[in-house]
Amino acid sequence: MKHNALICLLLTAATWAVYAQTASFEFVGYDDPDYVTQNPHVQQGLTVEAVRWAFTSSHASNWHPLTWLSHMLDWQLFGAEPAGHHIVNVLIHTLNTLLLFGVLCYMAGRRWPSAVTAALFALHPLHVESVAWIAERKDVLSTAFWLGSMWTYAVYARHGGGLWYAGTAALLALGLTAKPMLVTLPLVLLLLDVWPLERITDAGSATRRFVEKIPLLIIALTSSLVTFFVQRAAGAMADAQRVSLAPRAANAAVSYVRYLFKAVWPVDLAAFYPHPNLPGGQAWAHWQIAAALLLLIAITVWAVAARRSRYALVGWLWYLVTLLPVIGLVQVGRQAMADRYTYVPLIGLFVIVAFGAADLVQRRKTKAAAWRAGVSIIGVIVLAVCAVRAWDQSGYWRKTVTLFEHAHAVTDGNFVAHLNLGKAHRMNGDYDKAIDQYKAALAIDGRSSLAHNNIGVAYGHQGRWDKAAEHFHQALSLDPDNAEARRNLDEMCKRHLAPAPSAP
Repeated sequence: MKHNALICLLLTAATWAVYAQTASFEFVGYDDPDYVTQNPHVQQGLTVEAVRWAFTSSHASNWHPLTWLSHMLDWQLFGAEPAGHHIVNVLIHTLNTLLLFGVLCYMAGRRWPSAVTAALFALHPLHVESVAWIAERKDVLSTAFWLGSMWTYAVYARHGGGLWYAGTAALLALGLTAKPMLVTLPLVLLLLDVWPLERITDAGSATRRFVEKIPLLIIALTSSLVTFFVQRAAGAMADAQRVSLAPRAANAAVSYVRYLFKAVWPVDLAAFYPHPNLPGGQAWAHWQIAAALLLLIAITVWAVAARRSRYALVGWLWYLVTLLPVIGLVQVGRQAMADRYTYVPLIGLFVIVAFGAADLVQRRKTKAAAWRAGVSIIGVIVLAVCAVRAWDQSGYWRKTVTLFEHAHAVTDGNFVAHLNLGKAHRMNGDYDKAIDQYKAALAIDGRSSLAHNNIGVAYGHQGRWDKAAEHFHQALSLDPDNAEARRNLDEMCKRHLAPAPSAP
């Protein structure tokens, strides 16, 4: 117990060494306004009306009432000061780290591999987006319920009891109301029956374990259907109409491999990665798609063949399965991939690395001490590098300008980066820079009604009414349903132009 307490203390200290700096960060202009700073429902705090809205709203193209409630509580406690909102994210991430360590220890009975897995989870740079971004509260919050559900399931698997199973189902349902990412959890629990719980030994036991998961699968399926209809109704899947199934599948295969490479070599991380089949992107070549598929097949064959190391197969399938809902087969938004999507999936890879390293030492019995020392030194170096890179990557989330200047620097054709830089400069009163960024966005996607509207707003702030009207008209010609552009045009005409130009 003393060792476990010390490990928990070290994990907590390391996590805060990386993320304590976020307490001095601002809200960013990317989704934070929708979720917090310009959301009047959240800013009511935990009132009856606000709670009702949380459970009935599809705002931000999602149904996640628990996430809304957490933001409402934050606003009630901290108001418009971002420090408290950031600290809550770090607290939940710390809790997730400790839960992961504890549940792996309980299931696998191996302290140090469990500790290394948790340390990689705590410090990996790909997880910065989930922790440092206030609007991504749903990621860390839902994962806390994911890990809690895993723990209650592990107790149920070891000791039985309907209450433990009910607890698993309840935590799954609660997690789904924070973020629908938990839809794959029942399948992951089935993987845990293979290792480390070792409840599947033959076809008969596999069938029984699957049947056991049916109530959990029904909960997950219900959440999936709700998410699908909410996102479709909100227009979040509009870009799927611009990308057919074949290129989406190709991008999914390549993205699985890109995530792997970024897990091993976490450089050029960005808040937004442009989709290769949308304006500004470059479609993947056939050889790239083929190479990605061959690598995925090769790793799968290796994992299946590694029978002595069942954690290899479980860890690899964990990675593949948990990424499936966000891999882009159903396109939501313009991104090709996102760092935040790796928050849970990378756990599978971390298990392979940590438990594989421990087994490597055990198999070298004649030189165990030397191997243990060598592997330990490499492990410390890897964790230290991860911590430094995560600390550095966190710094880009300090404010909107630094975040998207970095995204623009490490990606090509980044329409979203230019759009958000334009917004940030406009909010800072630098309208010339804002217009330059909006025009750069238009150079990438000339059919963007949003970019034209934003240019019109910036020209309006400069008093250049004719130029503003021109862009509002262009916005409406591209999207007659753009209510904001029509409102901006009508308001400007009433105040500054007579007679009002006719809108399309």
